Amino acid sequence: MPSPTDSSVLGAQLMNGGCRFGLWAPRASQVELALVNTDRSQRNVHMEMGSDGVWVVFVDHITEGQLYGFRVHGPWDPGAGMRFNPAKLLMDPYARAITAGVDYSGPILDHTEESNYTPDTRDSASAVPMSVVVRSTPAPEPIARRRPIEECVIYETHVKGYTRLHPLVPEHLRGSYAGLSYPAVIEHLTSIGVNTIELLPIHHFVSEPFIVGKGLKNYWGYNSLGFFAPHAAYCSVGTTGEQVREFKEMVTQFHRAGIEVLLDVVYNHTGEGGHEGPTLCFRGIDHNTYYRLTNDHRNDYDVTGCGNSVNTANPGVLEMIADSLRYWVTEMGVDGFRYDLATTLIRDADHGVDQNHPFKKLIREDPVLSQVKHIAEPWDLGPYGYQVGRWGDDWSCWNDRYRNYVRDFWRGATEGVHELATRLSGSDDLYGFPGASINFVDAHDGFTLRDLVTYNMKQNQANREDNHDGSNDNRSWNCGWEGESEDPAVNALRHRQIRNFLATLMTSAGVPMIVAGDELGRTQQGNNNAYCQDSPISWVDWEEAKSWTDLTDLMTTLSQLRADHPTLRPTTYRQREEVLDADGEPTGRVELTWLSGQGGEMAAEDWHDGGRTVLGRYTSDEHEAMLVWYNRGADPIDVVLPSAHWCGSWTMVAHTAEPDEVPEGPLAASSSLVLPPRSVIILEGDLTAVPEPATQADEADHLTSAQMGPDWAAISPATAE
Repeated sequence: MPSPTDSSVLGAQLMNGGCRFGLWAPRASQVELALVNTDRSQRNVHMEMGSDGVWVVFVDHITEGQLYGFRVHGPWDPGAGMRFNPAKLLMDPYARAITAGVDYSGPILDHTEESNYTPDTRDSASAVPMSVVVRSTPAPEPIARRRPIEECVIYETHVKGYTRLHPLVPEHLRGSYAGLSYPAVIEHLTSIGVNTIELLPIHHFVSEPFIVGKGLKNYWGYNSLGFFAPHAAYCSVGTTGEQVREFKEMVTQFHRAGIEVLLDVVYNHTGEGGHEGPTLCFRGIDHNTYYRLTNDHRNDYDVTGCGNSVNTANPGVLEMIADSLRYWVTEMGVDGFRYDLATTLIRDADHGVDQNHPFKKLIREDPVLSQVKHIAEPWDLGPYGYQVGRWGDDWSCWNDRYRNYVRDFWRGATEGVHELATRLSGSDDLYGFPGASINFVDAHDGFTLRDLVTYNMKQNQANREDNHDGSNDNRSWNCGWEGESEDPAVNALRHRQIRNFLATLMTSAGVPMIVAGDELGRTQQGNNNAYCQDSPISWVDWEEAKSWTDLTDLMTTLSQLRADHPTLRPTTYRQREEVLDADGEPTGRVELTWLSGQGGEMAAEDWHDGGRTVLGRYTSDEHEAMLVWYNRGADPIDVVLPSAHWCGSWTMVAHTAEPDEVPEGPLAASSSLVLPPRSVIILEGDLTAVPEPATQADEADHLTSAQMGPDWAAISPATAE
C-alpha cells in the first residue's frame, strides 16, 4: 500500500486565490470534497488521485472559515477491512480546526442497527462535526529557554476545569484557553514554582455514545478525533478557526512567564471506537489502513480498552502522527508531549511490542522532535504492554512504581525503607538517568491527594455505573474516618499526610508531577474515575482552597528549594563518591549517603530491618549540603545529625510538621534532633564551618563500628540485597 510521497499536500491550504485540499485514501475508488455552507447545504467536488494514494483538488475563491468534509467511495467489504460508505460525511484527518461535536441520535453509524456488517445509506452530514479551512498565522513566541527535564516541575491540568470556578478570571473566559493563561492564573502557577504545564488532551475530541446515553460527557478528552485541531469547546470566541488563534495566544503567555507547555496526546486510539461505533473520519477513509484489525479483518484489534487501536505499523499512519507532532511544535509552539498508552504506538504489524519501532527512531532522529520533551505512559492493555523502564535515554516515563510505593510508605503498608531509598534516588533500578523517572503520587486518573487521605473506598456513583468503574486498588488511607470529617484531629492528620506527599515528591531525584489543585486541597468527593464529570466534582474549587493554604505555602517553599539546590534534582545518579572542590581536591564529603539516625550511615542490618520507619538522605556537592529526614512512624524519634566533617551546622528550611514540633535556630553537627511523627524534615547545611578533610585515621574516629573494616563503604540499598 503506497504512503504519501509528500504529506505537505494533505489537509486544506489557502493559496493563489483559493484552497488546495488533499486526502490520503489509497484504497478508495473515488473521493468527493464536500464544501458545506452554514445552512448545511453542500457542493461536492471530485478529487484526483495520484500514484501514492493521495487525492487532491484545488478550488478557487475558498476563504478561511470554509466548512468542508469528504465522501469516500469504495467497496463495502468488511471481511477485507473495507467499510467505504459515501453516505457518511468524513472529517479531514489533517483539519486544523473542527467545528463541534456529534449528534448521537443522528445516522452516524456506517452500518444498520440490525447488523454491523450491512451498510447504512442515510446521509450523516447533519449529525457530524465539520472540518474548517484555517489561515496560516505566526507561531507563538518561543520560550526563552527550554530547561533540562530534571529542572521541570510538571503541573497536570485540565483546560476547562482549572478556571471554570476561578473568581479572578472574567466569567466569559472561564474554562477556555484564554482563561487558563489569564494573568491571575499565571501568577498563581509561577508563585508555587510551576515551570511546566501539561494539558490534558486538547486535540479535538468527542464523547462516547454510552456516556452521552447516560446524560454525561467525556470530560478528560481521551477520545481524540482530530490530531491537528485544538478542541473547539475550549475557545472563548468561536469554533471556525478562532480556537487556533486563542491557543497560540495562550502558549505565548505561558512562554513569557517562563512556563513550558506539554500536551497529553492520544494517538493510540480515536473517538470512533470499535467498528460498531460512529464513522466520523478514519474508519470511513480506510478501516484496515488506520486501525489494527483481527486476522479476519472484520473486527478491531483493541489493546487500548477504547474499541480501536491506531495502526502505527502502517508507514502512512505513522507519517500522519509525525506530521501532527511537528505541527504542534513548529506552528503551535508546544515544548513536548506526554503519550497516552504509549506502548500501542510501538507495536509492529503483528501487534507485538517493538522497542526499536520506527516511531522511536523518528522521535530520536527528527530535527524538530528530537529537540522537545517526550514522556511515555509506558503501558497499554495488550500482551506485554507493561514497558516501564524500557524506553531508553530519549524518553521520560511515568513511574507507577514510585506512585505505589510512596502511597504505601505513608500509609504504613511497607516493610522498612529499602525501596524508599531507591525511589528517592530516581529509581535507578528502572531507568538510565534520573530525568527518565516522572515521579507522581496521583494523576488525573484516580484519587486526588486530598481524597487519598479521606477515602478508603471509591465513591463513583455519579458516573452512573453503580460504582463498578474505576480502580479498587487505591492504596489510600482515610486517617481513621471515611469521608469528610468535623474532627479537628482527623483533619490535621490529613493536612499533614498531604504535606508529606508533596515533600517526598519535591525532594526526590527525577521529575515531580503534581495534579492541578493538589496544592489547594482539591477533592473529587471520592470519585476516582471522573472522566465523565464535567461538573464541580472535577473543577478546581478556588473558594475551598482558602482552607488549605498550608499546602500552597509548602508547595511554594519546596519548589524554591528544588530550584535553588541542584543536589535535589541531579542529572545523573549520585553514588557515595567523594566531593571535590574547584581545584580537584577532596572535601571529605560525599555526593550521597543514607543515615540511620544513630550517628552513622545505614548498615546492612538497617536496610534489612522491616520495622524501620526512618531514613535520612544526605546529598552534597562543591557548594552545598542537604539533609532530608523521612519518618513515617506514628511516634517521634530521636536522631543524631552528622558530624562536623559532613557539615558544620544545619538550618531547617522546610518541614511537614506543626510549627511547635520543630526547633528554631541552627542545629549543631552531631547534635540530637527529635523527628516529629509522620513528617519530612529538610535541613540545609552551612559549609563555612566544615573542618579540613580528615585523614584516614581521623575518619575512623567518627564512624560507627558497623561502618568500619571491609564494609566501610556506606552500604547502599542495592548492595544490601
